Amino acid sequence: MNSQTVRVGFLGVAHMHSVSYAQNLLAMAGVEVVGMWDRSPELAAQWASRLAVPHFASAEALLAAGLDAVVVCSENCYHRPLVEEAAGRVGAILCEKPIATTAADARAMIQRCADTQTRLQIAFPVRFAPAVVELKQQLDAGLLGEVWTVNCTNHGSMPGGWFVDPALAGGGAVLDHTVHVIDVLRWLWGVEVTEVYAEIGDSLLHPGLGIDDVGLLSFTLSNGIYGTLDTSWSRPKSYLIWGDVKLEILGERGAVHADTLHQYITLASDAAGRTAWAGFGSDMDRGLMVDFVDMVRSGREPSISGADGLAALAVALAAYASSASGQPVQVEKMV
Repeated sequence: MNSQTVRVGFLGVAHMHSVSYAQNLLAMAGVEVVGMWDRSPELAAQWASRLAVPHFASAEALLAAGLDAVVVCSENCYHRPLVEEAAGRVGAILCEKPIATTAADARAMIQRCADTQTRLQIAFPVRFAPAVVELKQQLDAGLLGEVWTVNCTNHGSMPGGWFVDPALAGGGAVLDHTVHVIDVLRWLWGVEVTEVYAEIGDSLLHPGLGIDDVGLLSFTLSNGIYGTLDTSWSRPKSYLIWGDVKLEILGERGAVHADTLHQYITLASDAAGRTAWAGFGSDMDRGLMVDFVDMVRSGREPSISGADGLAALAVALAAYASSASGQPVQVEKMV
């Protein structure tokens, strides 16, 4: 397939990341975005028109269009049925995070893809942020010596829409933001999270929201490192950027701070009516798309597997279980 055009379709565009993914694919040589489908025909038509690609009336019609791969960017609860429908019809699937809303669904997706020899990759673009790539190289080189703690944040603005519907999202801020950071930590050290203690609040920052908008996790990694993670939707709508993903790592030789979104300038605009963030430089979503297309072309295994998606999901589920019981939860028992 190295000399052929890679034909990609979008099954679901409800997640805001779908737009960035599509834009990056459209900018790549040798890649064709064949079209988009969504449960909402209006949404599919809207984004297809803005991106100048076709939209399809059904998932079946899109899958019958001779695709090499699909990107699943639906609401979280539809990840499993869409992945299972596409498996065996295409060679590769990129599924937006979290992989699913339950461990059982995640395992079923992984098994279905294995049975049909379909390569399943999970969309964790933070691995491709330059700060994270450099951080891994420095840690692998022993920059800090023995590492003791890692303090993390993944703050954001409350996204609204289906993200705050428990039936569609499966969880709020904790599910939305935990999986990104946990995947990065697993990748940095090749370890698992063994225990989680969490305190989670529903509607604390946004009264009447009806889903968790605040979360603080304390956890232990299998290499003995202790960590914390603030997952809260704590950024107001007027905040200059949507949120942050930051890591502070302390070791015997010093400390290092990584800000995955620091490539931006602050722009004050009367036209916009506010001060805002204008990004420049590297695009982690582009890194993810380049990696995915390379996987499709080369036939290699995914760099971020379904098992990686399940491991990150298990930590978020353990956090909810810990908050409900008021006790630490062993993560390996959740998988």
